[in-house]
Amino acid sequence: MTVHTTRMLIIGSGPAGLSAAIYGARAGMEPIVVQGLQPGGQLTITTDVENYPGFRDVIQGPWLMQEMQAQAEHVGTRMIWDTILSVDLTSGPPFRAVGDSGDVYEGETLVIATGAQAKWLGVPGEQELGGKGVSACATCDGFFYRGKKVVVIGGGNTAVEEALYLTNHSQDVTLIHRRNTLRAEKILQDRLEANPHVSTLWHKKVERFLHDETTGALRGLLLVDTITGKESEFAAEGAFVAIGHAPATELFKGQLELDDSGYIVVQPGTPKTAIPGVFACGDVMDHTYRQAVTAAGTGCMAALDAERFVGEREFEAVKLAAQAG
Repeated sequence: MTVHTTRMLIIGSGPAGLSAAIYGARAGMEPIVVQGLQPGGQLTITTDVENYPGFRDVIQGPWLMQEMQAQAEHVGTRMIWDTILSVDLTSGPPFRAVGDSGDVYEGETLVIATGAQAKWLGVPGEQELGGKGVSACATCDGFFYRGKKVVVIGGGNTAVEEALYLTNHSQDVTLIHRRNTLRAEKILQDRLEANPHVSTLWHKKVERFLHDETTGALRGLLLVDTITGKESEFAAEGAFVAIGHAPATELFKGQLELDDSGYIVVQPGTPKTAIPGVFACGDVMDHTYRQAVTAAGTGCMAALDAERFVGEREFEAVKLAAQAG
């Protein structure tokens, strides 16, 4: 067993975690990033990225994350490939985490950037057509379906918001829901009903995503009526699964305040949790925007706040020592 100590321990290596690492390293915090099960986060499974500032042409998600990691390492971040199994936030600082390797990590500050995963339907064709017509983020990928026929699957706020957003790009948007009523807020339902470019298919469950034999891209969906059991095909060039996200917060249950959906609660407008010295950034605390650029922004904020936290502690220590002397 090895004990790794640092002024800034970062769990998670997506845009939020790596941005925190870049800022932390440049401030002399000598951060350690524990990369987790999916180094680089969700962008490593995203092909075309067209909305990250600074790049005129489309870039690839894995390439972007490789560059961010290289930048973080260049300025002094230590990257460790391990998966955290448990954390102890009750007695810190230092805050303690134990990895799958058996190694222990101790940080004077802790930055949580474990992210969130989109919930998927788990039906045939969904995984194979990811990036080829099937997506879980209209804000990320809607632009690629300009003028095309698209569907959104779900019935909550996210589904309705994504359907409305897609009308910026398509005049043929269909919301598919397995029930006959939506869970979305009434004001969103009213906006949906008033939009002439959105229609709704009720009592329909997606059984399979269908691909085009020639192009390999999505050509439609096989639907099942939840009342009659009758199957039907529905043609579409884009399908957006909007049944929610699952934040990776299992490690922190009982130690940090989580909201009803499992996201870490932070002080409004900051990455600060209820525990001084513990910060949360990116999708693990953001259930509204969920973009790489906003995750990077909150990662920057977490690093700056962590630096201030350490500086204040060191100043207090020096002052107490002077008084004692």
